[in-house]
Amino acid sequence: SRPNECRPMNRTTRRQAAERRGHRAEQHAALLLRLKGFRVLARRYRCRVGEIDIVARRARLLVAVEVKARADFDAAAHAIDRRQRTRIIRATDHFLAANPSYSDYQIRFDAILVAPGKLPRHIPDAWRIE
Repeated sequence: SRPNECRPMNRTTRRQAAERRGHRAEQHAALLLRLKGFRVLARRYRCRVGEIDIVARRARLLVAVEVKARADFDAAAHAIDRRQRTRIIRATDHFLAANPSYSDYQIRFDAILVAPGKLPRHIPDAWRIE
């Protein structure tokens, strides 16, 4: 095989590339939130019941943010399905139990959609507890 020859990416390489894209998207999303006056409390908050990409606060508002990077905004929005929303809600409950100082904050679930060549799109109150 020649060094400059194009070969299809294997599953591991694709996964690593997706992970890098997701990480960059989360960095852009965190910056956008800071510009909007939010303080980022946690990134990639993980627990046994789910994960929250970003937890941020502004005044007495706590937001759990799902960041989605796709080829376009529609594809990113449709990628946040019911099962994923449920896992984010459960992870938010876990975060609140672990951080009781935020228990009296207003809770909101936001999405930040990222598409190549475009500024990230912040969707406040993207869904409610079902």
